[in-house]
Amino acid sequence: MPAPTLPAPRRGRPRKFGRPSRAVTITLPEDIIAALARIDADLGLAVVQLAQPLVEDVVPRPAAELANFHDSAVIVTKRLDTLERIPGVTLVPLPDGRALISLEETMSVYEFELKLRDLTEEAGQANHPDVAALEAIGEILKAARTSKHVAIHPRNIIVLQSTRHRRIGRIA
Repeated sequence: MPAPTLPAPRRGRPRKFGRPSRAVTITLPEDIIAALARIDADLGLAVVQLAQPLVEDVVPRPAAELANFHDSAVIVTKRLDTLERIPGVTLVPLPDGRALISLEETMSVYEFELKLRDLTEEAGQANHPDVAALEAIGEILKAARTSKHVAIHPRNIIVLQSTRHRRIGRIA
């Protein structure tokens, strides 16, 4: 498998959904608009969130890929239970069914890459279905680590988690 190349940054406004899209005009009943607004104040995002499960089988997505924003990128992956087996790794769910990789402060990116390689080797020996995704994440990290034009900067993300195990709508 050839090493992935890091995409050149795009000029202009970043993509709203991380993929090609276009504006459409749609007329909806007021009660439907109100219901969509409870999902997300941005009605487009609400519609995408509801429709995403229908799209997953229609439009194949890579198991892991870079999502770009200005001159930065993050690794976005399908939800992998095997990845969360690594102590200190948490997957942060995205509305489209994929996830961001979050590392505890005590784990470096380089330590994560090494543990990921070990897990990939174990999964490969067991013919686990997540092997291709784990390999893709490893290749992205390796390409970034060996690139003269990319620096790896660990960042913290803010995650709000319900104490009642319910969806967070409004915070009160």
